[in-house]
Amino acid sequence: MPLTTLDPSPALVVIDLQKGIVSRRVAQAVPPAAALARAFREHGLPVILVSVTGRAPGRTDTGGPGAGAPDAHPAGWADIIDELDRQPGDYLITKRRRSAFHDTGLDTLLRDLAVTQIVLAGVSTSSGVESTARSGHDHGYHVVLAIDAIADPDAELHRHAIERVLPKIGETAASDEIIDFLAFRQ
Repeated sequence: MPLTTLDPSPALVVIDLQKGIVSRRVAQAVPPAAALARAFREHGLPVILVSVTGRAPGRTDTGGPGAGAPDAHPAGWADIIDELDRQPGDYLITKRRRSAFHDTGLDTLLRDLAVTQIVLAGVSTSSGVESTARSGHDHGYHVVLAIDAIADPDAELHRHAIERVLPKIGETAASDEIIDFLAFRQ
């Protein structure tokens, strides 16, 4: 469903745009996500940067780096990418599962900030972004997905999420549309 409005107190939540994850296959999401972060800051709205540091404790069933040792990543792997220009007023959430809501304190932070709407950007569309969108919806937030500021290394999974899954969870819009809404929100 297309974006209809921004609430008086939205927050930007950027999922997993960190040095160990961003690659050429998802890099197209970085400039729009950075533009959203700048715009939210300019309007005095919360920017929440989420990074993942491993997988759920006890999970050893997936391959790849650190299989059997969830936190075996090189130094700097979880650092937020420079393009997001992390500022002292930004909030940092660290997660160990797909959803940024699970065991992180994100819901408490958003409620403390009186946020009613979350705008999501980041990677991966079919994993961290979708899981966070579902959780945000379940927590009662109005969910907006910045479709040009999210990406997935699997183009087919990205397309499926954008076309079939995410419009059922929240509203969708390009980052420039969201930025335009910021300028006119009441």
